[in-house]
Amino acid sequence: MKRETGKWIILLSGAALIALLLRYFAFTSCLIPSSGMENSLFQGERILVNKWSYGLRLPFMSLLPYNRWMEKPVKRGQIIVFNNPAQSTQPIIDKRSIYISRCIGVPGDTLLTDSLFNTVSSLKQAPPDGKQLYVYPRLKESSIDSLLSKLSIEGNQLMGQNEKENVRSFSRYEYYLLQQALGLGKQSWIHSLKSKRKNEMHPFVIPGKGKFIKVTPWNITLLRNTLVLHEGKQAEVINDTLYVDGRSTRHCYFSKNYYWVASDNSINLADSRLFGLVPKDHIIGKASFIWFSKKENTGAFRGYRWNRFFSSIH
Repeated sequence: MKRETGKWIILLSGAALIALLLRYFAFTSCLIPSSGMENSLFQGERILVNKWSYGLRLPFMSLLPYNRWMEKPVKRGQIIVFNNPAQSTQPIIDKRSIYISRCIGVPGDTLLTDSLFNTVSSLKQAPPDGKQLYVYPRLKESSIDSLLSKLSIEGNQLMGQNEKENVRSFSRYEYYLLQQALGLGKQSWIHSLKSKRKNEMHPFVIPGKGKFIKVTPWNITLLRNTLVLHEGKQAEVINDTLYVDGRSTRHCYFSKNYYWVASDNSINLADSRLFGLVPKDHIIGKASFIWFSKKENTGAFRGYRWNRFFSSIH
C-alpha cells in the first residue's frame, strides 16, 4: 500500500513539475478580459501564448537580469502579449498586469498620428464592402436618414458626433451610391474621416536600439515619458523644450527596441494611445491559438463556439 501511494506521489509531483516548466519556459494561458481585440478575439476566450515566438524571456526577473534566449524580431501585424508598460508602481516587469494588442509599428517605422496618437495607414485601401468612417454636418442628419431609406442602406447607425459633425460608417459602394444620389460631385458635404484627419497628422518614428529620434512638439511628451519609464533617465519638458539629465536636447537616444500596439476594436483605448510605447523587455510572446471559447451568460451547456476551439490566431 505504501509503495502504491509513493508511486502516485511521484507521478503527481512529476506532472506538476512538467506543468510548471511548460508555464515558465514554453506556453502560458491568458484570458481575454475585454472586447478590445474583437473580432479577432472575443471577450472570455482563453488563449495560449508561445513564449518562444520572439525568444524566451527568462522568468524570475526579480532575481535575474533581463535576457532572451534565441531572440527573434516582432513582426508588424502580429497579436502580442506583454506586461503593462505604464505600471510604474510595480518595478518588477514580469509581475505587472498582462495586456494583449496587435503590433502595428516596429522600430524604425513611421506612423501618421494625430494629437491623441490615433494612427492612420496610408498604405491600405478598404475593399468595396469594407467600412470606413465618414463625417457630415449635424444639420444634415434628416437628409442622411432620407437617403439611407431611399437607397435601402440598412443597419447603418450613428457612431459619434461633436458640436458640428456626425460620424457614420459606409462601405465604398454605399458612399458611391450616396454621392450619386446627392449629385454634388466635389461639393459633397459627406467626407471621409481618414482623408480629413490626414491633414492633421504628424509623422512619428518608432524608436529603436541605438537610434536617435528627433524631438518635435507632437512627440515631446511621449518621448519624455518613454525616457523616464523605460530608459532610466531624468527628463522633463520646460517651455516646450525637452531636458534630459539636466541638458536640453533636440534628439533622444534609445537603448531598447520599442513597438506601437493597437486594439482591433478602435473604440477600446487599452493600447499605445493609453500607455505609450511597449519595450521589447515587456513582451511575453505571441498569441498562438484559442483553446476555449464561450459566449458570456449562456449557462453551462450552451454558447460554446466549437469552431474556434484550437484555432490559430492571426
